[in-house]
Amino acid sequence: MALGIVSDDEFESEVSSLTISPPSTKATVVDMEKGRGKDNVEVPDSLRKIIGEESAINGRESALDMANRFGVSPSSVSAYTNGSNSTASMDEQPNREFINGAKQRVAKKARNRLIMALNSLTQEKIENSRAKDISGVAKDMSAVIKNMEPESARLGGGSGPTFVFYSPQIRSEKVFDVVHVKE
Repeated sequence: MALGIVSDDEFESEVSSLTISPPSTKATVVDMEKGRGKDNVEVPDSLRKIIGEESAINGRESALDMANRFGVSPSSVSAYTNGSNSTASMDEQPNREFINGAKQRVAKKARNRLIMALNSLTQEKIENSRAKDISGVAKDMSAVIKNMEPESARLGGGSGPTFVFYSPQIRSEKVFDVVHVKE
């Protein structure tokens, strides 16, 4: 069409041929029972962290129940517990610090309870035989601390040098063969 003055009908026909039809007004239905939507296989990192934390703190069974609600496989739960994104990349653990942080929060609470139990263990309570209950609490809290501490913290950091000591052993003369020589 040439540039110039045109009638309204010609203008409308030209505009309608140039414009793209408006998008459909049909709404897309998303399955909201699953957090990722239908046919979406990518698990959001926040969900990976939550499932990994749940498994580390409350146990695998609880994490499997949660994962089942979101359509996440049990093998993926194992990966998320280790801080990995998938079973194919178990060596890469981008969420490891988050999982360790959650474990350390639980260990800190248990450590505080352990100190409270030890502080309340007085001579009077020992004599009244309620000490068994208090020492049981202390034992339970120390077990929680041991289970929740990350592997590197249990080994004293894990990055220090390793020393190996060799000590000579002294043997008696009876062990050696004797050769008699004439002079």
